[in-house]
Amino acid sequence: MFNTEDLKCLDPKYFCIIAVDDYDVTIMSRNTGHYWYLHNPEYPREGSVVIFHKHKFSHSYHQHGRANTLRQAVRGIKSHDKWQMGGRK
Repeated sequence: MFNTEDLKCLDPKYFCIIAVDDYDVTIMSRNTGHYWYLHNPEYPREGSVVIFHKHKFSHSYHQHGRANTLRQAVRGIKSHDKWQMGGRK
């Protein structure tokens, strides 16, 4: 479950925050326009985050990876943005 402390890593200047609840966060990167859906199933342990990603609103999500915490997932998204904006090969 995401708590208030976890959610503080979602900078509204960096992300357009679309939806948030105890187990799910949907955000859009203001840098790339990519959408991210972060799900906390609390399995195999509390704090696990499954990261889904899509490039455009009309696209389907695909699983991008996993993280141990929401903060770690956000760091991964920012790293992906940096790579994307740097002229990916």
